[in-house]
Amino acid sequence: QVQVAESGGGSVQPGGSLTLSCEVTGLTNGNNGNCMGWVRQAPGKEREAVASIYSPSDFTWSADSVNGRFGILRGKTKNTVLLRIFNITPEDTAMYYCAAGSRYGYEPCTTPAYFKHWGQGIQVAVSS
Repeated sequence: QVQVAESGGGSVQPGGSLTLSCEVTGLTNGNNGNCMGWVRQAPGKEREAVASIYSPSDFTWSADSVNGRFGILRGKTKNTVLLRIFNITPEDTAMYYCAAGSRYGYEPCTTPAYFKHWGQGIQVAVSS
């Protein structure tokens, strides 16, 4: 059974930075490894994938909408993923979900539909 658990989050002032952490256990590799990522959902908006990291290559992707302010990287273990947010803005206020999926082809894990396993989500609130 795959388990996904997020930590971090909370209230942040504009211009600050924040790191979210996620641990994924029980995920098996497909014939092309796996992918872990972060998806957010702002109030009244659809879910949006913001960053992902591929295994075993460690190739990373982030959405154009975050303008290079988000970084995704491995934590201390290969099944831990961090999302670092820099120069945070009120528009980053959202529920952030860690998500994961096994890869069986070359489809990019850049949309919420790709991910099969999800965490409970963690709230990030940006205000002055």
